[in-house]
Parts: sequence; structure tokens; C-alpha cells
Amino acid sequence: MKEESNPVIEVRDLVKRYKTSGEEALKGISLSVSRGEFLGLLGPNSAGKTTFSSLICGLIKPTSGIITVLGSEVNGDAGKIRNRMGLVPQEIALYQGLTVRENIMLFGHLYGLHGKSLRERADMMIEIFNLKEHLSKLLSHCSGGIRRRVNLISGIIHEPELLILDEPTLGVDTQLREMISGYLTGINGKGTTIIYTTHYMKEAELLCSRVSIIDHGRLIADGKPGELISRSGGCADLGQVFLKLTGRDLRD
Repeated sequence: MKEESNPVIEVRDLVKRYKTSGEEALKGISLSVSRGEFLGLLGPNSAGKTTFSSLICGLIKPTSGIITVLGSEVNGDAGKIRNRMGLVPQEIALYQGLTVRENIMLFGHLYGLHGKSLRERADMMIEIFNLKEHLSKLLSHCSGGIRRRVNLISGIIHEPELLILDEPTLGVDTQLREMISGYLTGINGKGTTIIYTTHYMKEAELLCSRVSIIDHGRLIADGKPGELISRSGGCADLGQVFLKLTGRDLRD
């Protein structure tokens, strides 16, 4: 399934410096992601993970470096590839004054779905994520778990080739975590390339075919979870590897 010669994402010497900061958020990262990979993007708070994801999506522009996604160079404008990508942000990026169904239909429309194909795809997502009883509720009246499900659907309804998720299981219960994990494993098995940011090391170890660890704006480790553990010199799991590489000091 992997196509090393034709990666889904190719990043070379990526640097990002914000005007409000004296330090670079990313310091020359180079990374290639093959089609069908399930890549875990790990790092402490303020390590550069969200900046990296935002650059890949074209939401912000790099200070320097080259970003190629799905064969097109990204320069702060992902218009050419927008409908081929999906983004599930950490913050709930939905419309609180719309119902559950209205949110789902709106995001499907924004991603280019219309008519029968939109209705069928929406109904499928509603069934998979068990939302039938909540369709007419305003999002502002929904629980955190329902909002998380709709937030996920908003990024996957159009069946993207590349899916980028930022902490999609943050604050959810075990049952919903298992539902989300199972769905993502399923679509990855069918060929969807996934970039998955998480602070849950066990989740990354179980789900991801490969993990990249970023700290202080630099890529400090990259490889299959099992390989990183075996090369660590005594670490029992990915969580211990992460702490060994990034330290135990608290981050802001």
C-alpha cells in the first residue's frame, strides 16, 4: 500500500516563525508520509504539532521550506486539494445555533457533496456514530460526546484521501474512544492516509503504523512504535520512550 516514490505528504526544511515570538515554532523539519500510513504526531505542549498540521492544511504559510500534499505544493492556500483532505480540529469547530443534522449537512455541502450523495453519506455517518436520536437537537444543547462525534463527522463525511486529526478523543469516555478508534482503523485499512495528533501514548502505540515525535520545533524521533521501543534501551512502552526523549519537566 505504501508508495515511497509518490508520498501523500512531502515536507522539506520546514520553518515557521510567528511575528509575536522570538523563537521559531518549527526549525527545519523534513518528513515524508506514504499513502495508507497511520502516522501519530506526538509531542509535549507547544512542541509544534498544531503548527505543523496547520501548515499541511494550508491554514498558515511557512516562513521557509517546501510542503507538497497530494501532489500539489501548498503555499497557504489548499484550494486545489481541499476536497481531498479532511481536518478534525481539537476545538469543536461547529455551529452551535444549528442542529446536529444541519451541521452534518452543512459540512458535507462545504466539501462538495450535494443532493442524493450528500443525504446518503450523512445518513451513513449518523448510523455509524449512533446519532439518530439527537438529529433535531441544537448543538448548543448537546453533550460533549455528541459534539465530538459531529466534529469528527464534519471532517470525514466526504471520504477524504488524507485525514488530519488533532486530539479527536480528548475528554471522551471509553466507549466513544473505542468507536472512534475502530472507525479510523477501518478507513485506514481501506487506504485513507491519517495524521493523528494525540497525548495518549497507549492510543498512538496501538493505532499508529508509525510515529513522529516533535519537540522544541524539531523532529527528534521517527519510526514504527515497536522499533522506537526496541531501540530505546530499556523502555517498556511508547510512553516511556516519549518521556525519555522529551523529559519530565512540565510544559506550558
